[in-house]
Amino acid sequence: MPGRDAELRLSAEPGRVRVDVSDTRGERLPVARDAGGEEDGGRGLVLIAALAKEWGVTSRAGAPGKTVWAVVPTECGARTGP
Repeated sequence: MPGRDAELRLSAEPGRVRVDVSDTRGERLPVARDAGGEEDGGRGLVLIAALAKEWGVTSRAGAPGKTVWAVVPTECGARTGP
């Protein structure tokens, strides 16, 4: 779909993986929310929040759009937080 270019970047370090997903749409930043059972979308950030040690959304440097990033532990029991 035109205007919906996306980029996935993965980087591994001992005990964790960082996942960056960038797209060219920056007019609306995503928020974690509970999607209704009949909705087609709206669950991505809920899954990220459940699996990631930390995550966030930033503007893309030098390009239009945003990047959603997450740091996911690769060892069992390594996740901290609520």
